[in-house]
Amino acid sequence: MNLKNLSLDELAAQLAPAEPTRTAVLKVHAAVFAHQLGSIDAIARAPQVPRRVADLIREKAELPSLTIVERRRASDGFVKYLFESPLGGRVEAVRIPLFDEKYVVCISSQVGCALACDFCMTGKLGFQRNLQTWEILDQVVQIRAEADRPVRGVVFMGMGEPLLNYRETIRAAKILSHPAAFAISGRAITFSTAGTVPAIRRYIREAHPYRLAFSVTSAIPEKRLLVMPVQRANPFPDLVEAIREYATVRRERAMIAYVMIRGFNTGREDAEALRDVFAGIPIKIDLIDVTDPTGKYLPPTEEELKAFRDHLQIVGAPIARRYSGGKEIGAACGTLEASRYGGWIFEPPRPARTSPPPPHPRTSRSSSTRSRRR
Repeated sequence: MNLKNLSLDELAAQLAPAEPTRTAVLKVHAAVFAHQLGSIDAIARAPQVPRRVADLIREKAELPSLTIVERRRASDGFVKYLFESPLGGRVEAVRIPLFDEKYVVCISSQVGCALACDFCMTGKLGFQRNLQTWEILDQVVQIRAEADRPVRGVVFMGMGEPLLNYRETIRAAKILSHPAAFAISGRAITFSTAGTVPAIRRYIREAHPYRLAFSVTSAIPEKRLLVMPVQRANPFPDLVEAIREYATVRRERAMIAYVMIRGFNTGREDAEALRDVFAGIPIKIDLIDVTDPTGKYLPPTEEELKAFRDHLQIVGAPIARRYSGGKEIGAACGTLEASRYGGWIFEPPRPARTSPPPPHPRTSRSSSTRSRRR
């Protein structure tokens, strides 16, 4: 019984032999994720956990953890965590500061990636395996435990294509957004996809509250194929229709992530292609400078960027330039490769962990009575 790998309903099913109340299940779920009690015994002793439930937890439960290999901090405040899993492989996650008030955590969903986008360092690693739910969540658990500000958002934009690990990433998002777990708003959880159309259509059918960001990079299929091999199995017209359906069902603008590459996809013809293929589809465009440590691809010059933004006015969509931080430590978009370089080693002071308050005496008596009756 891996307590970090279970949604609330799955936890209830695992604890069913002990006949727990709904409150007891919620308390266990909260002990694992909201209070982050780090041992089986501490979870078993949490307030309002009846004795039979506690005994079952002590007998059957496990609480695995990723190992933090190191943390590196960039001059702009981004912190990259390198994790090692007992199941094999290393992954990275990035703590992103927002407005000196909160953090968003960029997490990984796979060890490596099978999509092999040519401008992405993760893609050059190849695919090794999918992460389990607990491995995905533990990135947030450990980063939040050390954070000096609240974690208010999570983006599945780290290593891997999250929609190719659909079951585990959706379960992780459900736990991240549950009030008894991380209590992160579903609107503050984003999945980035390079365009796996069947998974996108499934996502739409299941009506999840989280957001999708669609990595396009070029609206000209021949250009897109040069840098994104996913184009072969998921032709761009099919992706556009899936984006249309997403925007229609959600009644909101679809987020189009556009990685800008100098001399490649920032001309007037590229803007015209975006206008033509997304005509009638409400979108917003996030412009992202390519970051390629190999030097094969370069971001646009300032003059090129200015001209491209002028060209994009014909699309009639809101345009934002996304800041891709942590370049010096390999934490920027497209640079995660489980590497160790740049910045400086970051050893944060661990905040004192506070245990949940002791139960009210009346609550304690009622819990004990229920436990004795069982």
